[in-house]
Amino acid sequence: MKLSARIAAPVTALALAGLTATACAPQTSDNSAKTDEKSGTLRVWLFQEVSNKPKEQVVGAAIASFRVQHKDTEVEVEYIPVDTRAQRIKAAFNDPASAPDLIEYGNTDTAGYVKDGGLADVSEEFGAWDEAKDTDPTAKQSVTVDGKVYGAPLFVGVRALYYRTDVFKELGVQPPKTQAELASTARKIHKAKPELYGIAVGGAYTYGAMPFIWANGGELATEGGGTYKAAVNSPEARKGIEAYTSLFGDDNCPAAKCASMGGNATVTAFASGKAAMAIGGDFSHAAVEAGTVKGKYAVVPLPGTTPGSIAPAFAGGNNIGVLKSSSHRTLAVDLMKSLTGKETQGKLFDAMGFLPTYTDVRAQAATKEPFVKPFIDTLAADAKFVPASPGWGRIDASLVLPTMFQEIVSGKKDVPAASDEAAKKMDAAFASAG
Repeated sequence: MKLSARIAAPVTALALAGLTATACAPQTSDNSAKTDEKSGTLRVWLFQEVSNKPKEQVVGAAIASFRVQHKDTEVEVEYIPVDTRAQRIKAAFNDPASAPDLIEYGNTDTAGYVKDGGLADVSEEFGAWDEAKDTDPTAKQSVTVDGKVYGAPLFVGVRALYYRTDVFKELGVQPPKTQAELASTARKIHKAKPELYGIAVGGAYTYGAMPFIWANGGELATEGGGTYKAAVNSPEARKGIEAYTSLFGDDNCPAAKCASMGGNATVTAFASGKAAMAIGGDFSHAAVEAGTVKGKYAVVPLPGTTPGSIAPAFAGGNNIGVLKSSSHRTLAVDLMKSLTGKETQGKLFDAMGFLPTYTDVRAQAATKEPFVKPFIDTLAADAKFVPASPGWGRIDASLVLPTMFQEIVSGKKDVPAASDEAAKKMDAAFASAG
């Protein structure tokens, strides 16, 4: 149980969402359903993974279990791209007729989705759910806004450094112990093996870049008096931005190919044998195992700026919530429980490597698989969260940070100019969020 507590501790920043997210009234109209039908068809939107088949099998089993108790109910699942989730889900909030009953959503979206009035308050049902008592308290906070629960946690996620053991052995190099070593090792590998990226990086990989900003003492934003102000243009943040963007170029990952890549693309490059290193999540494990590098890789925490240090990682994770507009609320809540229950989370860990949100299930997972350790160590070191403001969803959806990185790696702007422009856009988003 001590191990589980260490995993959960860095995610405490999620609790802040409950303190700040309700400062403004929802901008959408009240789309609350007027009926609660006990049969029919439930529609579910889940995120498409790099390797989606294992997830489909686990979800299929959860739905089959649900239908044993609800024989008159059909379930339709659509897997949607993570990168375009904001537009589709916002549209669903505004058009109940075409909206799903349940959605998977990232914990960074909780505050914004509640502000938009799209998620149903399931506090009563969650509180009465026997399994929920074993939910990690901080994981529960990722679905909590102003004391009310708006879904159920599905998994917690964090990223670390995947590397090719065969390539490192052949070239006589060791896993990097600092970010400077990471850069020099990547260039050394690419020089020796031009067909490989030393490390696959992406201009659209926001959560892969954040550890470089944080490791150099920078922040995304600072909070004061309940409001946020962008800090990506501080000297410390700029140092981190420079460290990350320096990995783009013909000596490692050419901007022409890598500027547009996101997290999934970098993991795919590694899994398919096109990169010697990549920043991937515990949730990327299944995709890597399914790739050509199976049996030829290992994982270590992403290093910080000093030997032996660990770069602060983004403490992420996904939740599943019921839409306020669902005309099948009771059924939808039951399906939410099936999709996020202990049995399903245990299977998701086995199939995908997703870390469970239940303390007992996660403790079992940690003793079952050694690959979990680098991620546990990363969470225990100093994982961080994004600004707990509804404005973050707008910043994320409008690609403020990817645009900044891409302008730098393409040579259109230098770090000071690009970070100043990004800060201006972030401040506008924070202000408009209320």
